[in-house]
Amino acid sequence: MSDTSLTYGPDGEPSADRWASALHLFDNGPGVPHEETTLERWERARLLFEAKSYAKAAELLTAVVDEAPEQTAPRLLLARAYYHSAQLTRAEEQLREIIARNPVEHYAHLMLGRTLERQGRTEEAAPWLRVAAAFSGDLDLDAGGR
Repeated sequence: MSDTSLTYGPDGEPSADRWASALHLFDNGPGVPHEETTLERWERARLLFEAKSYAKAAELLTAVVDEAPEQTAPRLLLARAYYHSAQLTRAEEQLREIIARNPVEHYAHLMLGRTLERQGRTEEAAPWLRVAAAFSGDLDLDAGGR
């Protein structure tokens, strides 16, 4: 099979990364390679994330974040991809960067708290979870007394 053919997942559906690639198969005409733009990488990474291919999504999102470091959404999705693929130190780094750039990004506070908890750093997680609860207005969110 050529590298332009679709691969299929266990459910019989084309895999997200191959489907996204197939969408641009003939953009430059037959046999002319297509150079993927940042936006196309972002869209393909989102498809991979939705397909739960978190490590592959993280690879693409790293490039997107490098190309557009001021954008919060790709960095947040990168942190989520790292979290779901158990790359917790990398998730923590991205979340701390998001909070440094945008201190009112409440979801980053929640994710950072959950990431620290998952690493067994419960005491360090507590203030981040309290801030996230305050931002969301759900002060009962942290009912565990943290």
